[in-house]
Amino acid sequence: MFNALVNAFKIPDLKRRLIITGVLIAIYRVGCYIPTPGIDGAALADFFNRIAKTQGGTLFGIINMFSGGAMERLTIFALGIMPYISASIIMQLLTAVVPAFEKMAKEGKSGYEKINQLTRYGTVLLSVIQSYFIALWLENPARFEGLQIVMHPGWGFRILTVLTLTTGTIFIMWLGEQIQERGIGNGISLIITAGIISRIPTALNQLYVLISPFAPSRRQIQPVTLLIMAFLLVVVVFSVIMITQGVRKIPVQYARRIVGRKVYGGQSTYIPLKVDTSGVIAIIFAQSIILFPATLASFIPNPAFQRLAQGLIRGQALYSIVYALLIIFFCYFYTAIVFNPNDLSENMKKHGGFIPGIRPGAPTAEFLDFVMTRITLAGASFIAVIAIFPDFIMAWLKVPYLVASFFGGTGVLIIVGVMLDTLKQVESHLLTHHYEGFIKSGHIRGRR
Repeated sequence: MFNALVNAFKIPDLKRRLIITGVLIAIYRVGCYIPTPGIDGAALADFFNRIAKTQGGTLFGIINMFSGGAMERLTIFALGIMPYISASIIMQLLTAVVPAFEKMAKEGKSGYEKINQLTRYGTVLLSVIQSYFIALWLENPARFEGLQIVMHPGWGFRILTVLTLTTGTIFIMWLGEQIQERGIGNGISLIITAGIISRIPTALNQLYVLISPFAPSRRQIQPVTLLIMAFLLVVVVFSVIMITQGVRKIPVQYARRIVGRKVYGGQSTYIPLKVDTSGVIAIIFAQSIILFPATLASFIPNPAFQRLAQGLIRGQALYSIVYALLIIFFCYFYTAIVFNPNDLSENMKKHGGFIPGIRPGAPTAEFLDFVMTRITLAGASFIAVIAIFPDFIMAWLKVPYLVASFFGGTGVLIIVGVMLDTLKQVESHLLTHHYEGFIKSGHIRGRR
């Protein structure tokens, strides 16, 4: 593996792409520390430090994770790339249900550019809405235990905050597109991954304090517990890799056709049906819905509503059950949108392909739908377990959520998936230039 990394810098084009990617990610991380004008950053950081154990309990916690901690410091990149992700998911859903967008998606490159441009417009709109409500949230000292976060509240601060945060999100989106075009890997995914990885030093520091190696009397985590945590981390990462890469291969045989003097078809191939088609999208959807009441409760001082929201916060049994069911539902929902067995069956039939033992046409579509339903249940169940596993770790081993979050959930799925995808692209460059890849006995499979 180390030889592959050294060889990567021997290829001029790959070396240039790696350097550009690193520089652009570094620019993003620098921006995560530039404060938004009009904010008392010290007071805000103090507030978030005091409620660190519940940071994951609202939508602001999700934004903070995806922005690499920029939300808790209210920097110019506080919104992160979440508005772009939301706009992309919305456009993907519209493409599946609105005929005009579906037709646009089938136009090839021109259609893709139109959809991409609409996604950018949607990102700006969502950024403006989110940043405006964040400005209102910051202006109210009651939301921060009496702390005055905004020095000069009013419309001037609101407009400035909207412009700053929206511009920051647009700049991050531009950075991601530049990485995609001139660097290596998926730009948006790498930016999200960089933000999540940036939280590892803070998590390790919290873990070090809990271990207290030089003060056994203040030790909250025993060495045996630390070994259990390390073992569980390896198991979780290994399991995520296996499920992320897991596919069900459906054999396909193409009939032999003779046209003139040429023979077409007669090949055997397979259709790779992914076990986890939705990836992290199901978790993002489920988190957004289940944490919405908790977020609204911070704005609506209604006792009955707040009692309901308290039952749906992290750590409660009701939260875990509803969260797992929502993830399973959205796994099926997203799979039904992106996987169309009827279209796949018709395309196979047009090219003379068939599944051995299955008649072409409707029987093939029914068979593919049946197989996809079964393997999606396995993938959805695994994703649900991984999503609630940090809550189990937090309750069992008595560690902060920031530490427990690296034992599952959205962060681990994103890090593993993006790293595999990026390594695959680097390996393809190495193999193209006749260098040995990362794995001698095989190659890294792509996520798609």
